Amino acid sequence: MSLWFDVARVAVGVNVVLLLALVWVWGRNYAQFRSKHALGLAMFGVFLLGENAFALYIYLVDPMLSAWFASEAVSPTAWRAMMALHVLQTAGLIFLVWITWD
Repeated sequence: MSLWFDVARVAVGVNVVLLLALVWVWGRNYAQFRSKHALGLAMFGVFLLGENAFALYIYLVDPMLSAWFASEAVSPTAWRAMMALHVLQTAGLIFLVWITWD
């Protein structure tokens, strides 16, 4: 199991937590203001949450895919790329959370 796999899994887990918080705030704003902007943000968050929850499932729970990802079958170059995508998404979501709660 590579370090890149661990970093990617942690980043995806953090993304799920951040997106749960954002969807809760955006959903609450939509319920209060009934604006399309708040609805659009909430729907964006739900779809991104689904993508990250599915990735977390694949990395941690699915018996075949999690074993394959943990093996040496996936090259370190591929893991570095996947890790970079997940970490960049985490940075973007942290910025969105900061803007939302500021």
